[in-house]
Amino acid sequence: MEKVYFHTEFVKLQQLMKLADVVGQGSDAKALIQEGYVKLNGEVCTMRGKKVYDGDIMEFEGESYLACRRDEE
Repeated sequence: MEKVYFHTEFVKLQQLMKLADVVGQGSDAKALIQEGYVKLNGEVCTMRGKKVYDGDIMEFEGESYLACRRDEE
């Protein structure tokens, strides 16, 4: 499982996909999410603006990505 880091309280699902380098553009993430290709915590999620928090798991194309909040140092 790959860890994907962010510095805010939460990140939107489409932003997490970009941070994980599974898509190049937000429009690509939007389409994939709305078509049901992305899971969040084991459930298909079709809301691109869904808030993702530390510890949530995104799944896409058989790969899993752990959302990890990293506090500013």
